[in-house]
Amino acid sequence: MSESKIKTGWLHKATPASFASSDKHLRKTLGVKEMLALGIGTIVSTAIFTLPGIVAANHAGPAVAISFVIAAIVSGLAAFAYAEFASALPFAGSAYSWANVVFGEVFGWIAGWALLAEYFIAVAFVASGWSANFKLFLSSHDLALPPALAGSFAAGNGGVIDLAALFAVLIVAVLLWRGTNTTARVENVLVVGKVLVILIFIGVGLTAIHPSNYVPFIPEHKPGTGFGGWTGISMGASQIFLAYIGFDSIAASSAEAKDPKRTMPRGIIGSLIIATILFVTVSLVLVGMFHYSDYANNAAPAAWALLHSGHEFTSNLLSIVALVGMFTAIIGMMLAGSRLLYAFGRDGLLPSFLGKVNDKGLPNNALLVLSVIAILIGSVFSFTELAGLISAGTLIAFMIVSLGIYALRPREGKDIQEPGFKMPFYPVMPALAALGSGYIFYELDNQAKLYAFGWFVLGLIIYAVYGAKHSKLSQK
Repeated sequence: MSESKIKTGWLHKATPASFASSDKHLRKTLGVKEMLALGIGTIVSTAIFTLPGIVAANHAGPAVAISFVIAAIVSGLAAFAYAEFASALPFAGSAYSWANVVFGEVFGWIAGWALLAEYFIAVAFVASGWSANFKLFLSSHDLALPPALAGSFAAGNGGVIDLAALFAVLIVAVLLWRGTNTTARVENVLVVGKVLVILIFIGVGLTAIHPSNYVPFIPEHKPGTGFGGWTGISMGASQIFLAYIGFDSIAASSAEAKDPKRTMPRGIIGSLIIATILFVTVSLVLVGMFHYSDYANNAAPAAWALLHSGHEFTSNLLSIVALVGMFTAIIGMMLAGSRLLYAFGRDGLLPSFLGKVNDKGLPNNALLVLSVIAILIGSVFSFTELAGLISAGTLIAFMIVSLGIYALRPREGKDIQEPGFKMPFYPVMPALAALGSGYIFYELDNQAKLYAFGWFVLGLIIYAVYGAKHSKLSQK
């Protein structure tokens, strides 16, 4: 048996040793504190300032809090699987590298290609949310960007490019270009500031709640639509799911973690618990301040609610800190996405220049490509479309990782190291995690499923035409 692969028919399974050798030049600078900040910063991001209002207006009404809980439960099940994998196989590329080891390269490519869509779209989505809050802040001071620079051409309204979103991506790209150590210090400070302002919003918002806005808590379902009843709650959960994908950004950075057996489980599970508490509380306060219908098509509902309830100073404070704090999510997504692109280039499945690192051990070629593609995607799709598209790829990756536990567990302590954390209630919980992700995927709207299908067809073509021929694994 080769040190770098195991052949099983037409599949090639990478060994842990091959990835460990490839990633040895990545600097291990991230501890538990940095991983928690990365996870919380990515999860508690644009979504907490935008999605509660959008989902309440379009799907669940006041029951948006239930949608957040359902999404958290499904994400939590998958997070347990992620924690075990990241502890046992701390490699760049997260689900891509893991599936490559336990299932083979083709399944690794499918999982990685799914996550690649997530990161491309998520960076554009968060940057778009940043832009929405920035424009609301300007409008509250009677200022505005020229129409041509205020939105993407796909959004209409005379927009040519969303200059604010472009600015946000470029700032983070420059920061990441300098290295993860510098980025981690900035991330820690920004996360603390963001959580503080969220707590301020909750405190002030509680004084402006009107109990009548909670009645009925679960609006009646409107036939033929995705609003109301259990249908609305479920569809809301499928859209909200994107809010919880931040823990994947922790896993994608596991090759740069100090003591990954301890760091990865604590970072993944801890950040998810803290984020869920904040999400549910903010959504309950938000729908209590104004009727849920008032938040329709509002990409900055938290700041809007404060502004229209007479708390202009707090609204401005929230807008400023939200603008700064949203950078933490862009950092997390761009960090994880660039590491995934690097992993593809490292293994020959995409052009090799993506797998190159500079003299500081940073995959900046991959970072540059990610930044350019994210900017282009943000120019084509509107904010609402982006929100619906992110979840599809993530859910597919979650299903693969959850089922991967069945292939991982028998090899632990043998050719794979014993992890510092194991998914509880094995073998039942991995199945529940996969089924939960499958259910949320089923509840996605048809447009998201159509785009996901097109993305995977493109991915399989690229793998057949380029990846399978240039794969370093298959050539060894």
